Amino acid sequence: MALRNVILEIGTEELPSRFLPETLRSLERLAVSALSDNRLGFKDVRTYATPRRLVLHIRELDETQSSSVSLLKGPPLASAYDSKGEPTRAALGFAKSKGVEVDSLGELEVDGVKYVAAEVREESRHTLDVLPGLLRGLVEGLSFPKSMYWADPGVRFARPIRWLLALADDAVVPFEYGDVRSGRTTSGHRFMGQRSIEIRNADEFLERLYDNSVILDQDKRRQKLEASISLLKQDFEGNLEVEMDPELLEENLFLVEFPAPFIGTFDERYLEIPEEVLITSMKKNQKYFAVRNRDRVNALANVFIGVSNNRATDMRTIREGNERVLRARLEDAAFFWAEDRRKPLSTNVERLKDVTYQEKLGSVYDKVEQTRKLALLLCERLGRDFLAKLVERAAWLSKADLVTRMVYEFPELQGVMGREYARHDGEDPRVALALYEQYLPRFASDSLPTDDVGAILGLAERIHIVVSCHKVGLEPTGSQDPYGLRRAARCINEILWGRNLDLDLEEAVRESALLNQVEQDVLERILAFIGQRLLVQLKEKGYEHELAALALSVIGRRPCQALRLMEALNEVKDEPWFSDLMTSAVRVRNILQKAPEAPDAVDPALLAKPAERALYEEVVRLEPGVREVLNSNDWKGLTARLAELSPVVSAFFDDVMVMDPDERVRANRLALLRRCNALFEEVGDLGALKIPAKKAD
Repeated sequence: MALRNVILEIGTEELPSRFLPETLRSLERLAVSALSDNRLGFKDVRTYATPRRLVLHIRELDETQSSSVSLLKGPPLASAYDSKGEPTRAALGFAKSKGVEVDSLGELEVDGVKYVAAEVREESRHTLDVLPGLLRGLVEGLSFPKSMYWADPGVRFARPIRWLLALADDAVVPFEYGDVRSGRTTSGHRFMGQRSIEIRNADEFLERLYDNSVILDQDKRRQKLEASISLLKQDFEGNLEVEMDPELLEENLFLVEFPAPFIGTFDERYLEIPEEVLITSMKKNQKYFAVRNRDRVNALANVFIGVSNNRATDMRTIREGNERVLRARLEDAAFFWAEDRRKPLSTNVERLKDVTYQEKLGSVYDKVEQTRKLALLLCERLGRDFLAKLVERAAWLSKADLVTRMVYEFPELQGVMGREYARHDGEDPRVALALYEQYLPRFASDSLPTDDVGAILGLAERIHIVVSCHKVGLEPTGSQDPYGLRRAARCINEILWGRNLDLDLEEAVRESALLNQVEQDVLERILAFIGQRLLVQLKEKGYEHELAALALSVIGRRPCQALRLMEALNEVKDEPWFSDLMTSAVRVRNILQKAPEAPDAVDPALLAKPAERALYEEVVRLEPGVREVLNSNDWKGLTARLAELSPVVSAFFDDVMVMDPDERVRANRLALLRRCNALFEEVGDLGALKIPAKKAD
């Protein structure tokens, strides 16, 4: 008979909301692993979290463990017994470590080698005897970005633990963690529930909490929150719509145990401040949802939605209190907005000399200067000389907003404020836009720059970051990438593809390396790093590894062209002729590797068979055409020429024996294959591809 419900509740002081989503996943993984290790079957495992509790719910848990018999490998048989057949210290030690008699050791053969082996039987135990250690281990096993200790320095958790509830149906699972002993007592909502609630049976746990204003299930709490906000919309005056930011929704979800949304307002005069400032202030400081007026081109309205953890009899008190707090925040923002505009943005550039970018790389001003020089070079390489003045001005102002009061208060507004202050100063609109778009894309699936000025500035800065950080040894290692170099390399390719900028990236990296006085060995590592990131991104688009590697071997210096070649190859990779050509390329390469003495020149007079004459004529005909399409980046033209070559090469191998007994004929055929292979190599290493083709109908 199974235990219907096992509940572990860790009651705490308020947990940071940002910890909880990952902690839920971690608790589930730990529980499933622990149950499996203890040979306990179960129906399912669920985890829940609110600011004051973490809960594990195991359903239909086996009443007893399953027994286990395992054969454990010991030392080799040859070293386990001496010449007289007596057990050695190796055998004795192994038997002792496994808790068996040495006379009971058997044999086990692995890969032709015989070892001694011990049969270890673990008897079944009652689940109630296993659970105390198992549940305590789960509490100990949880880790957090930051932990703290309170009474006992040896006991740490995200926040102090105030109670532990552990029930298997109606039985308490006894264990201690620090100075807290498990029991059957929990606590309701801090304001709207009972301080102490005794749970008779695990079956009633969720219901008793709900009766005390705790919606434990985060999915049901989300439904409650969204439904309550929808009801509030009925009280809106005008055509208003709540901006349901997913991140903010999840944050609010883990800030409350019983969501009680309310409508608040603020003075319309604050709408003169850029809306990003208002939204950031409401979201970061107060966790409010912004509201937009669809009648005014979706402009921000002077209304917000807050989420309280207290369902008061009169919500006006909560609303008015929150409005007062927000008013103070917006007053600060209005002050910063006014103060920052007293001086032109350009006057801040000199102040960047006093801001350290990285201790080995100098100031932010130094970084701006390097970025400006590289950005001008990129204008030239991209054929955008007509943008040089705009790009140079944007580069000069690119970090000027970092020392404004507004960005000091809200760092996430860098770029946004640069754009707004530049507009106020009367800078060229494209320069102002570039100050914002230099940071795009900021994360996966984010929008790309809409103008080449911002795109070129963003490219220059990211190339400089990759090069300069490698110069001083700040390269990514394993999962560690504190300066975001992988992300920078990814953004470079995304911008080039998104803006259709045909940049020779290797040339640009070399220019940056020259400006940064980078050693040659470091430069080679940078180029390898850039190439590897490009390969990864092409594979992420669904292209086979070998096909992506082929595209990079042909035109990897230019990511935009590499993607176009990739697309052209992908269109034909399933064609029978393409598979035949790959097979032929492999045969050509293998034959030449075994015959390094093959001559370079082909004697047409010795081409006796029609198939070899046809191959020679086709190679001679295609050579200039292949070079032409490669030079013009005509990738569809390239695949068309390869399609012409494929049947001729296949026919050659069908009809011609390369290793002819006649030495002159053999050498001439090898020379023909060498010339054919040279054509293949111009298109990349075709012989490395292993792409199965679909059979023709």
